[in-house]
Amino acid sequence: MSDIVWKPNEDYIENANITRFMRKYNIKDYDELIKKSTDDIAWFWDAVIKDLNIEFYKLYTRVYDDSKGIQWTKWFLNGKINIVYNILDRHAKSCKKDNIAIIWENEQGDTRKLTYEELYKEVNKFANALKSIGVQKGDRVGIYMPMVPEIVIGFIAAMKIGAISIPIFSGFGGHALGSRLDIAGAKVLLTADGSVRRGKQYNIKNEADKAVEDASSLEHVIVFKRLGNEIIWNKKDIWWHEITENQSDECETEIMDSEDNAMIIFSSGTTGKPKGTVHTHGGAITQIAKELGYAFDVKEDSVFFWLTDIGWMMGPWMIIGVQTFGGAFVIYEGAPNYPQPDRLWQLIERQKITHLGISPTAVRLLMKYGNEWPKKHDLSSLKFLGSTGEPWDPDSWNWFFEKIGKRKLPIINISGGTEIVGCFLSPLPITELKPCTLRGPGLGMDIDVFDDDGKPIRGAMGHLVAKKPAPSMTRGFWNEPERYMETYWSRWPNVWYHGDWAKIDEDGFWSLHGRSDDTIKIAGRRTGPAEIEAALIEHPAVSEAATIGVPDEIKGEDIVSFVVLKPGFNPSEELREELKVQVVRVMGKTLKPRDIKFVADLPKTRSAKIVRRIIKATFLGKDVSDISSVENPNAIEEIKNAI
Repeated sequence: MSDIVWKPNEDYIENANITRFMRKYNIKDYDELIKKSTDDIAWFWDAVIKDLNIEFYKLYTRVYDDSKGIQWTKWFLNGKINIVYNILDRHAKSCKKDNIAIIWENEQGDTRKLTYEELYKEVNKFANALKSIGVQKGDRVGIYMPMVPEIVIGFIAAMKIGAISIPIFSGFGGHALGSRLDIAGAKVLLTADGSVRRGKQYNIKNEADKAVEDASSLEHVIVFKRLGNEIIWNKKDIWWHEITENQSDECETEIMDSEDNAMIIFSSGTTGKPKGTVHTHGGAITQIAKELGYAFDVKEDSVFFWLTDIGWMMGPWMIIGVQTFGGAFVIYEGAPNYPQPDRLWQLIERQKITHLGISPTAVRLLMKYGNEWPKKHDLSSLKFLGSTGEPWDPDSWNWFFEKIGKRKLPIINISGGTEIVGCFLSPLPITELKPCTLRGPGLGMDIDVFDDDGKPIRGAMGHLVAKKPAPSMTRGFWNEPERYMETYWSRWPNVWYHGDWAKIDEDGFWSLHGRSDDTIKIAGRRTGPAEIEAALIEHPAVSEAATIGVPDEIKGEDIVSFVVLKPGFNPSEELREELKVQVVRVMGKTLKPRDIKFVADLPKTRSAKIVRRIIKATFLGKDVSDISSVENPNAIEEIKNAI
């Protein structure tokens, strides 16, 4: 195999959770593991539950039932379970009770920690508070808060009493929040009197008040006093500290059916009506625990951090996954490069983080400050690096691997989505790695790459599909079964069409090349924007790039790229032509950009994903009124000014 840059040493292999699993079931190597886990999914998911000690009040009688169609598969039939028992209750009542569960830190370095026993008591108090205002099994509880421990307390407490948690991105404006609460029919909203990011205070309570006007189902708004600022008070508002102060710190956990809903997580799409994906107690924990346990090798002594917001999938994924194993996770309230460019590296050193997860765009952001910032800090606690959200470019991947991982740590590059609250693709700590790849299918995920005719394709880009169900696949969209069917199941019979552009190389390593709807087709040839962006980023002047396809009368589409330059470089016609030549050198003449625009910033989500759809809509003069997921809306003006 060519291009292998990381091989697991004996320590990684011998101590890995997945090695234990393979030995238990007499599986000799990676290829056999993937085949066995996807050939017999009933055996595999049952084996996962037993190996990872996921506890049911009453064991299921059948692993899955797809008699109503693969699209509506039910899992762990007749089983009784609650996520909260597995991630909190059992640890708080065991020898793990004094283990740290949550570590919180803000931009200024203030820190707060909760043990499992302390978290258990706080969750119980808040669960009783929710009960006191009439929250019952099946009611929906929206969560729109800064990244403070109370956001975790509220998220877990709702599930504990059988309600459905709806984590929502804390950067959304009021109407984006309100539309999601209205779709879900939320009864209660959890919020705060404010939040802080980049040293600036934000009045998110004002946005919550706007949302109340759009969501007629809301009966109560519980407000956590984060800043102590004066806020407008409304008749539905209740202070968090007042409703919890006299509550008991014991609360019975609701016994749920495996198929009962635990979470509604809205997909982060920037176009169309929000899609509420629906996740169950049995399905979500089994998938998530599998990924954290086997791909990231999480254990009781792990300190796990993913740079995310609880409103995105990775927030609930981190909480549920890490706490299944009694480990600790870190929540950080702030930006990774504020007040100094080394804020993230400082956090890792201070909290002795073992697992760091981040998006490629965030790495590019930190990389542009130079190598001296991470060099200032002791990052030796790190054992695993993780990434998701978008394709890598080689320069950024190698910087992360070499400067942060010291060429000793694997980058567990995963990809899936909110729709499955997990991963279709994932390496394992026992597998070799090539730069920018995702190695292969996640365990138990029977996936493939199809050409336009629905036939498997190798060595060329095609469509990522799933051919069998998985426990965490969304149970439709909330109250929109037809839209769910149209979105994922309408292209080919009984095949999940995920909308990602993928490729499998001659060694069986998978790579992703962006979303199918971002794909550019020039004179019949498809390419993903990530490939062109990677070519541009190879140039020493470029720190970030975004590429879109624009209509062309002759070729169908043509390429326009937007680039952010590194300090010390200035826009010029000479540099513009140089960058076009750079793309031709790497990609060939056919993919020479029509134009390259210089901008100071690119629109991104708070998790640092570049929002190409908004760039394209802006360029084409289309409506971009919903920019609620964009952290830096001024960047949209940059795009407009560059056109």
